[in-house]
Amino acid sequence: MKLALFDLDHTLLDLDSDHAWGEFLIAQGLVDPASHRARNDQFYEDYKAGSLDAVAYNEFVFEFLSQHDMPYLNQLHQKFMKNIITPAMRHKGMAKIAQHRAEGCELVIITATNAFVTAPIAAAFGISQLLASRPQRIDGRYSGKLDGIPCFAAGKLAHLAAWLNGRQPQISYGYSDSFNDLPLLNAVDYPVAVNPDARLQTAA
Repeated sequence: MKLALFDLDHTLLDLDSDHAWGEFLIAQGLVDPASHRARNDQFYEDYKAGSLDAVAYNEFVFEFLSQHDMPYLNQLHQKFMKNIITPAMRHKGMAKIAQHRAEGCELVIITATNAFVTAPIAAAFGISQLLASRPQRIDGRYSGKLDGIPCFAAGKLAHLAAWLNGRQPQISYGYSDSFNDLPLLNAVDYPVAVNPDARLQTAA
């Protein structure tokens, strides 16, 4: 098996989809703008600084999901995709995906952003394998809690190991913009820093 692992935010996208989802909710008038933006921005700064409490952040995001049913959330996400995500899909990322697909690689998006936000985005890139932080669902609704561990920093390796289930890639590629993904990039044969932050640039 050949394996190509793609981070999503600021790698395949020109934005952070988790943070953008929060801004989208504010723009739609669905959350209190001042308090939601303050918390959303602080979590994003913590992420960039490498000090994010990933459980707390996910549960902050999941609070809104827990207040609504799936048909409404899916309808809202379609608008998010059209207005925010589709214009931010990077053409170079799509070209790299096409290259690795032609080479016969197994393609995986591996992201700290939760699966509700990212599953439609992965589908838009034509990638069926998604490893992401998972919001817990009970009786068809989101509970507001995290299911398992965050797919963040070293947690990405745990999600990847569970998905591989003992398989050993013959060759592996990894793409990310963030120093938080250094554990993952160190685990692949060919790590690539894409639009890297300052610390990843130094490491690269």
